Amino acid sequence: MLADISNGLVDLGHNVTILMPPQGDIEYDVKAKITRTPGAVITEQDYPNSDLIISNFYSTVPSAAAASAQGKGVHARFSLCYEPVFLPEQSVSFQSYNTTPYLLVISRYQQELISLLHGIKGEHIPIYVNPNFSKLSLSNKRKPFTISAIVRIPEGGYSWQRDQDYLIEQLKVVKKQFPSVRINLICPPNEFAQSPTLQDLRNKEGFLFYSPKDDYELCAYYNRADIFVTSSIYETAVLPGLEAMKCGAAIVCVYAGGNTEYGRHEETCLMSYRYENRLGKDIGRLIQDSALLAKLKVNGQQEAEKWQLSNSIAAFEKACYSFLQDAHK
Repeated sequence: MLADISNGLVDLGHNVTILMPPQGDIEYDVKAKITRTPGAVITEQDYPNSDLIISNFYSTVPSAAAASAQGKGVHARFSLCYEPVFLPEQSVSFQSYNTTPYLLVISRYQQELISLLHGIKGEHIPIYVNPNFSKLSLSNKRKPFTISAIVRIPEGGYSWQRDQDYLIEQLKVVKKQFPSVRINLICPPNEFAQSPTLQDLRNKEGFLFYSPKDDYELCAYYNRADIFVTSSIYETAVLPGLEAMKCGAAIVCVYAGGNTEYGRHEETCLMSYRYENRLGKDIGRLIQDSALLAKLKVNGQQEAEKWQLSNSIAAFEKACYSFLQDAHK
C-alpha cells in the first residue's frame, strides 16, 4: 500500500522520498526516490527537509518525531495496523500513538479504536484492490467445487490474530463432510519452505498448496475458487477477502473488525463471530445452497469494484494538505 500510494503521489507531481536502511529489500516497483541511510537504524539526521514526514510502523515514529522537532517537516503517521493489540512491546507501541495528532488509518474500525483509546480521529485512507486482480474468463469444464484460503508460516511469527489453527480445523471438517470438494491453501513460497507445520499439512493431511510468484498468479488462484475463506479475528483491514471478491469468489469469514466495511452478512459474504464457531457450517451452507453462492459472488464482485486505488491516493493527498494547513495556521 505504501508503494502504490507513493507511486500515485509521484504521478500527481509530488516529490516523494522513501528512507530505507541499507539492508532493506525492495519488492515492488517504486517511482519515488529511494534514499539509503548510512546505518541500519533510521535516525533523525537521515531525514531530508520536507513539508511532511510520514512514519508508519511504531518503530519508525521516534526518529520521525525527532526530525520534525528539528524543523525538518510536519510529522504524520500512516498506521497500517494497530500494533498494541497483537504485537509485543505494547508499552512502546501504545505510547507511539500519543506522538502526533496527524494520523492516517485504513479502516473506520481502526479509526474508531484509536479515537477511543487515544482521542485522535485519524483520516481514513480506504484500502483498495490492485488493478491486477479481476474476474478472468477461465474454462469451467469439469471444474471441481473449490475452496481456497491463504495460510502463513506459524513458526516464530506474530500471527495469532489469523486464528490459523481454527481455519485448518474447520477445513478438515468440511473435507470430511464433502470429500469431493477441492481445498487449496495459498502460501508464499519462502514461508512454505521454512515451515514444518505447513509441510505436514500437505504431506500428512493431504491439503493442496500453491505458491504464486506474483499478483497475476494469485489472481488466477482467486479465480479458481468458488469460496474464499478468512479466519482472522483481528485485522485493521482484511485485503485478501476483498481481492478474492473482485475475482468472483464468495467469501466466508470471521468478524475481524476491519472486514465490516465491505463484508455484510448474507449480502456480500457469510460472516460469523468467533464465539459462534460457525465457519465450517457457513462453508457447508454455501456448498449446498447454489442460489446463495451465486448471490454472494455477484454482490461481492460488485462491492469490490468500488474499492479503487485512485480513491485511496486522492484521500491521502487531501489528508496531507489538511495536516499542513492545520500545522501552519
